[in-house]
Amino acid sequence: MTIKVWTDGRGAGLLGAKGARGTAFAYASGAGSADAVSITMPVRLASWDSEFGLAPIFEMNLPEGVLRERLRMAFAKATGTFDDLDLLAIVGRSQVGRLRYTDEHAELDQAVPFQSVDELLASRRDGNLFQYLLERFAAYSGVSGVQPKLLIRDEVAWGAGPEAGERTSIQGATHIVKFWEDQYPQLAANEFFCLKAAERCGLPVPRFQLSDDGRALVIDRFDLRSDGRYRGFEDFCVLNARATAEKYRGSYETAVLKRFREFASPDQVATGSETIFRMIALNAALRNGDAHLKNFGIVYDDIEGEVALAPVYDLVTTTAYIQADQMALTLDGSTRWPTEKQLLVFGTNRQIGSPAAIKAMLGAIAEAVFETMAQLKRHMHAEPEFEEIGTRMLAQWEEGIRTSLVV
Repeated sequence: MTIKVWTDGRGAGLLGAKGARGTAFAYASGAGSADAVSITMPVRLASWDSEFGLAPIFEMNLPEGVLRERLRMAFAKATGTFDDLDLLAIVGRSQVGRLRYTDEHAELDQAVPFQSVDELLASRRDGNLFQYLLERFAAYSGVSGVQPKLLIRDEVAWGAGPEAGERTSIQGATHIVKFWEDQYPQLAANEFFCLKAAERCGLPVPRFQLSDDGRALVIDRFDLRSDGRYRGFEDFCVLNARATAEKYRGSYETAVLKRFREFASPDQVATGSETIFRMIALNAALRNGDAHLKNFGIVYDDIEGEVALAPVYDLVTTTAYIQADQMALTLDGSTRWPTEKQLLVFGTNRQIGSPAAIKAMLGAIAEAVFETMAQLKRHMHAEPEFEEIGTRMLAQWEEGIRTSLVV
């Protein structure tokens, strides 16, 4: 199988199998530097080869878990095989970021079916909403993660510019929809309140909404620009040249903070570094043990232009389900939840700010989490089904604030 890779709507090159388990990508003869598929893979004459599977940038958005299994069941019988290259060919026309994939000789068609977000938020399908959307959007959902999630396109035209009345219709996906399953009950509401805490901390967060029945979380795509184009997005597995299976390998000091500083634009380094520090501290307070390399990313409008840190995404209190969970990556050589002293040393040694500034950041995070706890309690009273998970979250947040943010 040979796949054509597109960057910003232009054919960049061809991707195919090489040897028994590897793949190779070769840029088209007319490709220029702006057609690079990744800031880690500049345009060159020689092909970019991967000995095992896909290069990280091509593997980045491959579905996992329920979505991958659904696609395997639907297409394996027809294709006779179902490896990562097959999966990329299926979901390649609709991806997070600027890359798209088609058959070698096909034209690029990014059209995704319509789905009203307002209807979705108000829908109560007795637990069948995910199955309904899965049947409709699975093949359009090039988005990674084990949690069930899909890419959909809202029926409402997207605002295209600053002038009043200027609008355009977007053919690609406009939102990510996440669901919870029985294994992790109330996961959508869990993430909703974690994102609320991040928002109160002043961290960059895309617009997000919880459905009326609490089963779905709808998030605006932060990689969709107002002119209808998609921004470049690369996660930290890509920046560290690691496969998805290695997303839990590395430290926050090196694999996240240092790597960001290597790739970020000079005028984004200070702001982005502080944001990374605050994200790490917030993850510790919320007890999010899944802040791995794929849950940090960079964004850019032009691969030769400014590179900035991506907004916060995939933020969940994992210890509400796995009480003994620890951090996804190491800090100070350990995956144990950091103390306030360790965060203070980390922030000052890595030149995030002065000791006084770091303490102020940790205090602001604690205050934001406390304020969100009050909102979470109100939701528990209004939605009895959330009470058990909400109670666990509150206990974990209290412990997180006590040990990681307050001496």
